[in-house]
Amino acid sequence: MPASGGRHRLSRRTKIATGALALAIAGGALAIATTVGDPNAANAASGGQAAGGQISCPDVASRLPAIPAQAQAEVQRNLELLNTQIAEADNRLRTTVGQGGPNFVQNAILGPLADKRKSTIDRIAISIGRRAEKPQGLDSLATCSVGGQAGAPAPAPAPAQGTGNGGQNGNTGNTGNAGVGRISCPDVASKLPAIPAQAQAEVQRNLELLNTQIAEADNRLRTTVGQGGPNFVQNAILGPLEDKRVATINRIATAIGRTAAKPQGLDALAPCSR
Repeated sequence: MPASGGRHRLSRRTKIATGALALAIAGGALAIATTVGDPNAANAASGGQAAGGQISCPDVASRLPAIPAQAQAEVQRNLELLNTQIAEADNRLRTTVGQGGPNFVQNAILGPLADKRKSTIDRIAISIGRRAEKPQGLDSLATCSVGGQAGAPAPAPAPAQGTGNGGQNGNTGNTGNAGVGRISCPDVASKLPAIPAQAQAEVQRNLELLNTQIAEADNRLRTTVGQGGPNFVQNAILGPLEDKRVATINRIATAIGRTAAKPQGLDALAPCSR
């Protein structure tokens, strides 16, 4: 009986140990599943900052009423600014992994983002309210989260901060879709002459639009991995991006040229790479 009882207790311990090992393996598989496929994911060592997270915010555009024609341009500019704000916060989330204490993300990233979004959303509501009934309750869309718990998925992160405005750096890459890489574009802001006061608002809007265009192209680069042939990235992403940038850069030059010498040669800054 003692020997039998010993074997019984050993069997129970073995089962418990085996179960714990299986749970540990499953946990490891889960951790791998959350990081594989996301080249920006990283394990957070401390500070309560989840690895591989992404800023997710409620979709404002889908909650708007019919927009009067007179307000459409201003509303569109502010919707683009919301995208830029998310991209900037998402970039900071990635580049500060492990910093601060357990409330770092909330206090240093999500909180300031909510404040910016509230101001921008208020401007949208006021713009509509000048010509039609002012929409109510949009402030509830200002709060964002990490990891997709709230709202629509956030746009892709802006290119990592480099040698230019809004992270528009000049790193080059190949034209194949290898699954890892970022869209890199020449910095337009640093190549501009002194901007007349009358043109500053329009120039700033178009500089923000350049950042939004890069973020959208960067998102498409990540979400189309494996699609198309060897020229897919050039033909489907970089080419259309260049066309958009040419138009936007021309608007910047035209805005400056109305009250000062029009800058020349900015079209050379339109092509981007990986």
